Amino acid sequence: MRIRKNIAVSDEGYLFNPTTGDSFSTNGTGAMIISMLKQDKSLIEITDAICEAYDADRILVERDVEDFTSLLKDNSVLD
Repeated sequence: MRIRKNIAVSDEGYLFNPTTGDSFSTNGTGAMIISMLKQDKSLIEITDAICEAYDADRILVERDVEDFTSLLKDNSVLD
């Protein structure tokens, strides 16, 4: 999964799609996921990093990462 090349992304997690004019903002965890997607990290690597950073339950993090990336796909942010 990759962020589409035309999507503008700020370090704070603000996204802008110049093709559609849509913009999105996210929290710190969302910004972390987006940053890792830009680095071509896998969903497993992203899940591992979030679990480590927040000492969170892996099953919940896996579900949340999948939900968030599905939302990004639905909004044409991911290829």
